[in-house]
Amino acid sequence: MASQVPKVKFYNGNEIPILGIGTWKSKPGEVTEAVKNAIDIGYRHIDCAFVYGNEKEVGAAITAKIADGTVKREDLFITSKLWNTFHRPDLVKGALLKTLDNLNLKYLDLYLIHWPQAYQEDGELFPKKGEDIAFSDVDYVDTWKAMEPLVGEGLTKSIGVSNFNSKQIARLLEHAKIVPVTNQVECHPYLNQRRLKEFCEARNIKITAYSPLGSPDRPWAKPGDPSLMDDAKLKAIADRLGKTVAQVLIRYQIDRGVIVIPKSVTKSRIESNFNVFDFKLSQEDVSLIDSFDCNGRLVPMTASLGHKYHPFENDEF
Repeated sequence: MASQVPKVKFYNGNEIPILGIGTWKSKPGEVTEAVKNAIDIGYRHIDCAFVYGNEKEVGAAITAKIADGTVKREDLFITSKLWNTFHRPDLVKGALLKTLDNLNLKYLDLYLIHWPQAYQEDGELFPKKGEDIAFSDVDYVDTWKAMEPLVGEGLTKSIGVSNFNSKQIARLLEHAKIVPVTNQVECHPYLNQRRLKEFCEARNIKITAYSPLGSPDRPWAKPGDPSLMDDAKLKAIADRLGKTVAQVLIRYQIDRGVIVIPKSVTKSRIESNFNVFDFKLSQEDVSLIDSFDCNGRLVPMTASLGHKYHPFENDEF
């Protein structure tokens, strides 16, 4: 099954399965079973992050599936992310070592700066100053310079960024010795990231789509918010193809050459989300879905508004 998942080649020669399973919002009590199921179904790409608070449980699943002979470590592509409170250069390596310990791994395939904006160090993951998040003024360029040696040390095979806008990417590239392999961003038909995708791809940076299904379980969703999964136009395409809306949304990214990491803890959905390699969307369908874009950002990171490096403050892409 895993062999049917196409791989995307990064500019450094490393390859990533175009489809992976996300673990954001997967509860610690559920995520071990979910990741075991995903590996059994054929997923070989698992997207993690320190701030999700479930790396140990994800690691338990990976360890179990290697131990029972389902996979070898080299069959898997494991991503994790540096949280905002560890941007200070002297904290970067320790944060990765902690993640490796949590996951029970000797190396990652990909390590990302989770957000460009830094939070106050040496305390809570969401440090407070009164009612607000306590910011740090560490520059993400300095954070990146501390990420680069981790590749040479064999702690991660590739490094990249997440939630960076085009100006931040451009600025980073002025100082970087290693170009990020990917920029992982919210991406779905209501926010298709066409301009950012073109900008990054012109610089050998691949886009990875998180929340490709519109993050229907996001904690801040309000009644009446637009829902991709209930979109009548998407339902019409799915019905015509005999597929689910989720399968169409995942295939949309694959047909655009975008790496995609839908999250689920339900075995039937994990399986359904994987069954997207027996059809393709026509160019007409892709163009139609592209036209749904309305700059509909569903993960606005409002807690960091006011930070000088907040990526979504202006009309930037």
